Amino acid sequence: MKPVLNIEQLCFAWPGQPPLIDIPSLQLHTGEHLFIQGDSGSGKSTLLNLIIGMLPGFSGQVEIAGQALHTLSRRQTDRLRADQMGILFQQFNLLPYLNLVENVCLPCRFSSARRAAACQRSQSPQQEAIRLLERLRLDVGKLQKRPVAELSIGQQQRVAAARALIGSPALIIADEPTSALDPGHRDLFIDLLLEEAEFCGSTLLMVSHDPALTTHFNRQLKLGGHS
Repeated sequence: MKPVLNIEQLCFAWPGQPPLIDIPSLQLHTGEHLFIQGDSGSGKSTLLNLIIGMLPGFSGQVEIAGQALHTLSRRQTDRLRADQMGILFQQFNLLPYLNLVENVCLPCRFSSARRAAACQRSQSPQQEAIRLLERLRLDVGKLQKRPVAELSIGQQQRVAAARALIGSPALIIADEPTSALDPGHRDLFIDLLLEEAEFCGSTLLMVSHDPALTTHFNRQLKLGGHS
């Protein structure tokens, strides 16, 4: 079976700068969890942008679910991202005019594959969204009528996590998802995210500058250098 993420001889440098990313080989298979650690300027965000197909100009190969990014058109890359990737942004990027369930269901509006997977698990995207939110310890009945902008940072974070998880994407990418949390809430959130990713059969790739998170992952990659 092909890996969910396959990187070979990946090298990237900003114009006039030494290589920021230099990864000879990296593979992630279904259900694996990888923690990428690095200080500010080490290339964490650059690597994520390369993996999700938002940053061209690299040498080497990045494959997602068997598809090499350099062979895809922009439209094909967008489709691959919608179908195969759940992305948990550092700033969450929730839509303020949608409630928490509607925010979680968004990927199912753009991907028929993820909609079908959500329906297979919970009969409808809405029911799967509620299952995920409750699994992440949110009281949907109490919070559904509130604008997402009025939710606490921790609540917004869990809504964003449920949105990344819905439809069982092959690869979940989390960018500094715990930066606004205290250690107790951080550890609880990571444990819940890992458990639900495993339940959904999704591969998880997380980047952070926080070395305390390494204890939650059986695979780690440390990036070095400064941009």
